[in-house]
Amino acid sequence: MLTLSRRAESLEVPRPPSDSDAKPVHLLVDSMGLKLCGPGEWLIEKHGTRVRRSWRKLHIGVDADTGRIVASELTTNDVDDGSQVGPLLDQVTGPVASFTGDGAYDQDGVSRSVAERHPEARVIVPPRSGAVPSKTAETAPTQRDRHLQHRREGPDGLAEGLRL
Repeated sequence: MLTLSRRAESLEVPRPPSDSDAKPVHLLVDSMGLKLCGPGEWLIEKHGTRVRRSWRKLHIGVDADTGRIVASELTTNDVDDGSQVGPLLDQVTGPVASFTGDGAYDQDGVSRSVAERHPEARVIVPPRSGAVPSKTAETAPTQRDRHLQHRREGPDGLAEGLRL
């Protein structure tokens, strides 16, 4: 058991699996903003004083099967989500079966980063609303082109605008 503070509940931290459990990971990736609080921050909140607050962005990669965080990067708040895919993938010790992220990861560099490190991994990222097919979509469609085509047609020929 780990006590977070005297007033907080206890948190049981599961032991990470050993390296012998090296089955392919289905990696879920996202980021979140973190507000940095210093001493006396609660006084500012209580009395309504406005001050400039510091923000950071936490990029995480989670194993979809276990819910365990397998990769993380802390950056300034102006760092693009897609630019952190390489550093996150570099922290994953075993093979990656799939990479799943939201529309912020709909970038060529993301697919390249995944393909360089894990050529067999599927990249599952819904295309942005204004996404256009690649130049080779007709002759040699990429995984992204297939996702885009699926979104336009829908699973049963439904109207454009359906999301994955």
